[in-house]
Amino acid sequence: MSIAVVPTPGPSPRTEVTLDALGRLETLCDPGSLELIRTDVLSASMGEKARSGDGVLAGAGQIEGRPVFCYAQDQTYAGGSLGEQHANTIVRVLELADRARAPVVGFVSSGGARMQEGVAALGGYGRIFHRIVKLSGRVPQVSIVTGLSAGGGAYSPALTDWVVMTEESSMFLTGPGVVREALGEDVTAGELGGTKVHERNGVCHFVAPTDSSAAYLARELLGYLPRHRGAPAPRVSPRPPLGYDPSDPVPQDPRRVYDVREVIRAVIDGGELLEVAAGWARNLVTGFARMEGRTVGVVANQPRYLGGIIDADAAQKGARFVSKCDAFGIPLLVLVDTPGYMPGTRQESEGVIRFGAGFVHAFAAAEVPRVTLILRKAFGGAYITMNSKALGADYVFAWPNAQIGVMAARSAVGIIHRRELAAADDPDAARDRLAQDYAETRLCPRTAAADGHIDELIAPADTRSRLAWALRSLEAER
Repeated sequence: MSIAVVPTPGPSPRTEVTLDALGRLETLCDPGSLELIRTDVLSASMGEKARSGDGVLAGAGQIEGRPVFCYAQDQTYAGGSLGEQHANTIVRVLELADRARAPVVGFVSSGGARMQEGVAALGGYGRIFHRIVKLSGRVPQVSIVTGLSAGGGAYSPALTDWVVMTEESSMFLTGPGVVREALGEDVTAGELGGTKVHERNGVCHFVAPTDSSAAYLARELLGYLPRHRGAPAPRVSPRPPLGYDPSDPVPQDPRRVYDVREVIRAVIDGGELLEVAAGWARNLVTGFARMEGRTVGVVANQPRYLGGIIDADAAQKGARFVSKCDAFGIPLLVLVDTPGYMPGTRQESEGVIRFGAGFVHAFAAAEVPRVTLILRKAFGGAYITMNSKALGADYVFAWPNAQIGVMAARSAVGIIHRRELAAADDPDAARDRLAQDYAETRLCPRTAAADGHIDELIAPADTRSRLAWALRSLEAER
């Protein structure tokens, strides 16, 4: 291992290690807990350093005392290319994880199928894909891409639940050389499949600076998740929120933007949110947090980007996250502030109907506890989609100044009263007057509450206590 000092967040720099395959697994696991599987060294007592067998090192260990299975590809051995025996090791790890009902973490860095082995190497990838899919929704699966990963080395991470990429890593189905030959396009590995590409297209959920920080991030992520489907997520000691009123960041003017993450931090334990896919579809925030020590999955419209409108990418992002939370029994906390779905020919051509329906399906199919809070506005189909009462939400709360309806007041009266407005001496003043009346009578949350669409109007200062109570009341006995 080579040693270098790099700057890191915190009061002082720390020593950063450029990790080999064994170092990655040791960093991931609790100290002294890693036991290797299928290594080509018979015993650590022989005094030899463990070496990867056919380009991959595998093991079983613990993270915070809970079991985990893991493997790390070694790009110094035949470029990390996958041959039959290499595949056998990974398949073995996946089989053991299935039997033990324990999470799997893979450090991926591979040039793809080993050309010298031909169909046997391709078959090896097929067996890995089959096992990953069989494990999907049964145990958490995390991939950490630590170098260049091509072909099957890109598919296998994308099949797992969560993908972490280090800043210098890249992955693609066909490399720069093939792109140059086929299309005459000169492109670097980073431009083709680096983190700046994949954190914006949804392939990558997290980006970490180094191998070790990626391993620590995986440990943090698994700390929110149950060991397997049907098991409870880890409980930690409750922590108070940050101490400010959650409505403080929210402007009174519904047309002004704000960062919904500041609202989230005001109600969750310690203000700590592990945001998932932060660079993709930034108009929707998804992430893991805790409420009274219990894990919750958070889904929130983000007015800071596109006004919190839902488009095709946001719908995909939300549907994936909701489905993952449902698979692993994680309750959902949904914060709503959206003007609706993105209109226009581009969105329709991108399939916003299909992806929007997928978002609706994910919420409607979810069996975990689901609690919704409407912060400022919820209009049209987006109101339904964002875990409405009619879609099966267990509790729906709203702040007293929220607006709920088919569309915003000015747009609505422009349709309903178009003839009156056309005949008015001062159309703008008439529209303002009609819009105010419409907002007070049709969009008022008291109207929605009276009709049973809202369970309770809550003061912003009471948000934390009411959300915590709602989630506590829905907690199943273990």
